Amino acid sequence: MKPVKTSVWDPAEYLETEEDIIFYLDDIFKNGDPDLIVTAIGDLACARGMSKIAGDADRGRESLYKSLSQGGNPSFETVLKVLASLGFGLSPRLNSVA
Repeated sequence: MKPVKTSVWDPAEYLETEEDIIFYLDDIFKNGDPDLIVTAIGDLACARGMSKIAGDADRGRESLYKSLSQGGNPSFETVLKVLASLGFGLSPRLNSVA
């Protein structure tokens, strides 16, 4: 039997279009897990180029990698600046109650 070759799945490799990114973020935000949201924003920053995003957000590249990685703890200001650099903002919306 041949050994199975596996690799780590990196969502940044698949976030190519604006539609992909919007669908991904919308799904993650619906989940509501803060750690997952931060990690997803980090995925997007990687997909767009962490150096560029770090410069736009006035943050160091290495510290941005660390704060947007799993278990990272970025300030809310950093999250807003990174989202703005990615072309997004936050707006409130009512949750639908089933």
